[in-house]
Amino acid sequence: MHSEHFYIAKEDAEKINKAKREGHRVIAIGTTSCRVLESVSDENGAVKETVGDTSIFIYPGYKFKCLDGLITNFHLPESTLLMLVSALAGQDFIKKAYEEAVREKYRFFSFGDAMFIMSKWGRSFQ
Repeated sequence: MHSEHFYIAKEDAEKINKAKREGHRVIAIGTTSCRVLESVSDENGAVKETVGDTSIFIYPGYKFKCLDGLITNFHLPESTLLMLVSALAGQDFIKKAYEEAVREKYRFFSFGDAMFIMSKWGRSFQ
C-alpha cells in the first residue's frame, strides 16, 4: 500500500470531533481523506492536529473508528482502493454496485463517476 503525506489543522480536528460528539456523520471526500482520518483517530473516533504519513491498508474486516461514509470514484477491479470501499460498505454491496456500474457504462478511475457509500456498521439514514 502506498504512503500518503497529510496535515490535519487544529480547527479541522475540532470540527470533526464536534460532529462526532453531536452525533453527526463524518463523510470523507476521497480515499486519501479516509485513510488519514482512520490512521489518526483514536478508538472513539476522535482526531487531533497532526502531520505525518499514512500507509494504512484498509480491507474487509476493518472496523472504522471515525468515518461513517465516503464519496469516491469507482476504483479499478483488484485494487487496494476497491478493498477499502468493500470494507466500508460490504463486499456483497460493492459487488452489486459495480455490476450496476458496468451495466450502465459508468466511468471508472480518475475523472470517472463517483459513488457515495455509507458504512455498513454505522447508523441508518434518517
